Amino acid sequence: MNTLQRTLVEKAGHDYGFEYVLPGERVDVSMASARHPVQVSVSSDVGGLRLRFSSPRSGLLNGALKRSISECCDADGSFIAADQAALANLLRRAAELGHALPNQAVQDFDAELQTELDSVPAELRGTEVERLVRQRVGQDAFRRAMMDYWGGACAVTGVAIPEVLRASHAKPWADCASDAERLDVFNGFLLSANLDALFDRFLISFADDGGLILGRIGAAELERLGCCRNMRLRWIADDHLPLTFPPN
Repeated sequence: MNTLQRTLVEKAGHDYGFEYVLPGERVDVSMASARHPVQVSVSSDVGGLRLRFSSPRSGLLNGALKRSISECCDADGSFIAADQAALANLLRRAAELGHALPNQAVQDFDAELQTELDSVPAELRGTEVERLVRQRVGQDAFRRAMMDYWGGACAVTGVAIPEVLRASHAKPWADCASDAERLDVFNGFLLSANLDALFDRFLISFADDGGLILGRIGAAELERLGCCRNMRLRWIADDHLPLTFPPN
């Protein structure tokens, strides 16, 4: 990799979520972040640049990245960026997933929650006030994680208008046994408001292949809501499967 390539790769890393260049061999550029656990190694390749991502859950990360940007995935599990735009897209998406995938969202929540609780008077600790603060911070953290995981677009329609997107839990917030379960991006889907309302009331759900399952709602009513029965999730991961279930 020549000096110009290294400079462009390092700048893209800084701009798209990998602000630290790690020491190592000069043939590659290895980068990391203080804000998420993903690392990336970038090397020259005949097709452009070859990227290899690693994290504590590399299989989950690379699987999600492959589903998002399949056209850049090589047979060995690495990713090929043909130009600077493709490089930026891969780095940005990997950083989003680094923030979203399990455990990182919980760590971010814990830090933010502690900051919020520090401002709560001591006499209100352990009361309904603290519970509401915990729930508000947690739901905000869950929404951010879902926006990151689904790339800011509805899991079904691909609509990318933040104001109409809802982070929908499959297992309700109150029924979850831990914060890790509540904030798990695989415990639900990012849905447009109409689909969220249907999913929340068990009027629709999703099959193991991502296809739509109708509950107590007919195809005609579904169509009036701007939906159709052949809708399906843009992708579905194995981690989603225990949480997809037919509507009551």
